[in-house]
Amino acid sequence: MSKKEVNFSTDSIRPANGYGPILRPTARETYSLRQQIFELVRASGRIARSTIARTLDISPGSVTSLTAELIVDGFLREVEETAREASRGRPPVSLELVSNALYVIGVKLSDEKHTATLTDFGGNALASASQITNADKKSANELLIETEILIKKVCERANIDQNSISAIGVGISGIVNYTTGVVTWSPLLEKLDVPLGNVFSTHFDTPVCIDNDANVLTLAELWFGAGRALSNFAVVTIEHGVGMGFVSDNRLFRGAHSMGLELGHTKVQLDGALCRCGQRGCLEAYLADYALAREASTVLTMTPDQSKNLNESLKDLYKMAKFGDMASQKIFKRAGRYLAVALSNIIHLFDPKLIILSGRPMQYEFLYDEDMQSEMRTLALYESRYDTQIEIQSWGNMVWARGATALALTELTKTVVVEGR
Repeated sequence: MSKKEVNFSTDSIRPANGYGPILRPTARETYSLRQQIFELVRASGRIARSTIARTLDISPGSVTSLTAELIVDGFLREVEETAREASRGRPPVSLELVSNALYVIGVKLSDEKHTATLTDFGGNALASASQITNADKKSANELLIETEILIKKVCERANIDQNSISAIGVGISGIVNYTTGVVTWSPLLEKLDVPLGNVFSTHFDTPVCIDNDANVLTLAELWFGAGRALSNFAVVTIEHGVGMGFVSDNRLFRGAHSMGLELGHTKVQLDGALCRCGQRGCLEAYLADYALAREASTVLTMTPDQSKNLNESLKDLYKMAKFGDMASQKIFKRAGRYLAVALSNIIHLFDPKLIILSGRPMQYEFLYDEDMQSEMRTLALYESRYDTQIEIQSWGNMVWARGATALALTELTKTVVVEGR
């Protein structure tokens, strides 16, 4: 297993080499030529027309005509490259996105702290903001009010008028129908089947795309991170829940009803521990941070205190494990075994090239040490034991919101750039 540490901040993100998925030919086939060209320019950062023609295997005339349309529409512009020798005449001309053509906001709604990032059309994160919240279940209107405060804050920091925002992407934990914007269930909401997308888009008078938070984290990897050049990879998130996102042929998989890959609610123990979804025996009930805290209170006779900072409790538990406390180590090792079961199942079901493990608990190496890896290999079929690469990704809190901007940018690419709506 290779360990990859990444420190995320909005200041460090400047997509000089482009952003967005680097599409394989098979992934481009369903797109119009106009979209194929736009996606290629975005992924490249800066590219010449001749290179576009060769890459897409289309005529130079088609490239000239379609890029001219995109320039007139204000999405692309010509830039002169630096010539190596002045005697060669005029420097070659390339194309790039017009950064200030559109602006989007990505929001991650959480039970501890909401986060938001404002991004321009060139993929530059211009400002970020956060808003402390609480773990109480809320109505849709209460979540809307908290989101409105957050969006106002991030617009002020970027010095961008809120009316200039063309789309908003939102990530939230739970079961989310991306197509309809209905949140079937979320630990953040009081009720079931909440049409949160419609509530938000009506209030903000702009397109709002809502998806499961594990999916938006996967989009962050696909658009800005380790998955850009990969056609097939999975992301497993372990925080207050356990989630999963999967990319196949450069595209995020959601399932027939846009509610697939709820890894945390797959069953690992019949009539087992109580999960926060209300059912028993879910993977999440043995692996999420609240599950680790529950085990700590039982094994170490700690008094469960919901007002105590959960992260601090886990840090204390980790310190005890590092100092050799066997009971503390046992808690992490047991969770690591359940993680091994989950990863081996992912390998059997999807055969991914890469699995990225992400989330705060991944700072505790007992979860992913050699014992866990050995258990995973033992559970995997022989031919698949060593082919799937595992990486640990240690992003900051804003990566979730950053991934949510990809939701908004995807919507604008389809409706504004391609369809002209």
